[in-house]
Amino acid sequence: MTGLKSARRARCSGAAAFVLACSAAHAVHVQAAAAEPLGVANSQRAWQNWTLNCQGCHRPDGSGSAGTTPSVAGSVAKFLQAAKGREYLTRVPGVATSALSDDELAEVLNWMLWRFDSQDMPADFTPFTAAEVADFRKRPLRLEASRMRSELLVEAGIAAAP
Repeated sequence: MTGLKSARRARCSGAAAFVLACSAAHAVHVQAAAAEPLGVANSQRAWQNWTLNCQGCHRPDGSGSAGTTPSVAGSVAKFLQAAKGREYLTRVPGVATSALSDDELAEVLNWMLWRFDSQDMPADFTPFTAAEVADFRKRPLRLEASRMRSELLVEAGIAAAP
């Protein structure tokens, strides 16, 4: 019986250590921010919504999945330099069809810009609002998402024209 108790204790302490490590890493990340980013009422909630709804494809570090999901790390705020960049970010399929409410989605978008590409945030950045998200997500991008992304990257001077 002692061996069984030891095995259970080891499994439980291993799982608990993992949860504590993840929580501690996120706490450090949240504490590193002196104040909530513009348009983010609660960074913890935004991070949780990202974790549950976005990171499965975009990865925890925002690097994306080669061939299927673009990276957001070091690039997502660059879309704000293009005329239709804000519209694009709210109309991509994973955003427009998300189960999140318009308020939650606006908060996640604002958090994501700050978290993954704060260095490219425009000085005059206006946070996404629930009303803006509600309007744009009525017209989700489908097959044209990839083409629109390429055009916006060229417009923003990030990629060369094909």
